[in-house]
Amino acid sequence: MRTWREVRGFPVAVQLLLVNQLGVNTGFYLLIPYLATHLGENLGMSAAVVGIVLGVRNLSQQGLFIIGGSASDRLGARGVIIAGCALRTVGFALFALGDGLPVLLAASVLSGLAGALFNPAVRTYLAQEAGERKAEAFALFNVFATTGALIGPLLGSALLLVDFRTSALTAAGIFAVLTVAQALVLPARKVEPSGSGVLGDWREVLGNRTFLAFALAMVGMFTLENQLYLLLPDGAREATGWDGAAGIVFLVGTVANLALQLRITRSLKSRGSRVRWIAVGLGVMGLAFLPPALVAGTGSPGWLDAGPVLLGALLLYLGIMIASPFVMELIPRFGRPELTGTYFGIFYVVSGIAAAVGNTVVGWAMDAGESGGHVWLPWVCCAVFGLVSAGGVARLHRRGALPAEPAPAVSAQAGERSSA
Repeated sequence: MRTWREVRGFPVAVQLLLVNQLGVNTGFYLLIPYLATHLGENLGMSAAVVGIVLGVRNLSQQGLFIIGGSASDRLGARGVIIAGCALRTVGFALFALGDGLPVLLAASVLSGLAGALFNPAVRTYLAQEAGERKAEAFALFNVFATTGALIGPLLGSALLLVDFRTSALTAAGIFAVLTVAQALVLPARKVEPSGSGVLGDWREVLGNRTFLAFALAMVGMFTLENQLYLLLPDGAREATGWDGAAGIVFLVGTVANLALQLRITRSLKSRGSRVRWIAVGLGVMGLAFLPPALVAGTGSPGWLDAGPVLLGALLLYLGIMIASPFVMELIPRFGRPELTGTYFGIFYVVSGIAAAVGNTVVGWAMDAGESGGHVWLPWVCCAVFGLVSAGGVARLHRRGALPAEPAPAVSAQAGERSSA
C-alpha cells in the first residue's frame, strides 16, 4: 500500500511511465526468451541463423541507444517514447506473421531500434518530470520493471500452450495499448535547444572523461544483472535438479523488490553520500556470488544446496536496489540539462559494450570451469567484477571527480523560520 501511495504522489506523467515500464517488460519477456526455441524448433532454422536473428536485434538496440538519446534531446522525449513503442508493436507483430528470414530480420531490427529509442527517452522524461525526487522515481521504476520481468515469462509460458504466434501477437498488443495511452495522456514538454549540432553534442559528452570513467565502472552492475537470466537460474537448476527452480529466482527478486526497494532508497538517500551507496551496492552485488560458489558442484542435486543460490539471488537484487536508483539519478548531473538524453544514450552504449565483454568472460569461465572441474570459477569471476566496479566508483568518489550531491530538500516550516 505504501508503494501505491508513493506512486500517486507523482505527476500523472510519471505514473504513466511507471505503468509503461511494467507493460514494456511484460511484453518483452513474454516473447524474447522463447524466440530462439521458435526459430529453431518451429521454423527449423540452424543455430547459426538463430544467432544472426538474435544478434541483429541486440546490436540494433545496444548500438543505437545514442540515437534515441539525441532524439529525446532534440525532438522531445514524449514523441520518441511513442515512436519506440509503435515500432516495437510492428516488430513483434512481424515475428508472429513472418516465417522467412528477411521478415524475421526486419522484425529484429525494428524491435531492437524500438528499445534504443524508448529506453533512454523514458529515463530522460522521468528524470525531468520527477524533479528533486529522481531517486524515488527510479526506485519505483525498478519495482515496476522487475514485476513485469516476472509476469512476462509466466504469461509467455501459458500462451505458448496455444502457439508462438498467439504469444507474439499478445506482446504486440501490449505495446499497441502503451502507444495509444502515451499519445493520449503523456504531456509534451518544451524542448530546450542544446546550442550545437548532434555531432557537437556527442563530442561534448564523449569529452567528459569522468562520465566515461563512471560508465565503464558500471560494467559490474550490467554484467551481474545479466546473470539473473544466465548463471543464477542455471545454478538453481543444478542445485535442485528441477528446471522450474529458475522461476524461484525471479520470484525471490520480485517479492524483495516490492517489499524493500522504496524503503531502501528513501532510507539511504538521507544517510551519507549517494555515490558511496552506489559503491556499496556494487560490492553487495559482487558478494552475492560467493554463497553459490560454496555449493557449486558439491554433489547430487538437493534442495539444501538451493539455499545458498537463493541467498545469492536475494543479495544480488539487494545490491541492485541499493545502487540502481542513485546511478540513474546521477547520470543527468554530469552535464547540461539539454543533453540529458544524450548522456543516458551514451551511458548505455558504453556500459553495454563493456557488459558484453564481461558476459563473454563469464561465459568463458562457465565453459572452462565445467571442463576443468572448477565449477566455482564463473561465480568467483562475477564476484571479482562486482568488487572491481565498486572499487572504481569509490576511487572516483574519493578523488571528488563525480558531480556534487543534490542539496537536501528544505521543509516548509524550516523555510518559514529562516525568512522570519
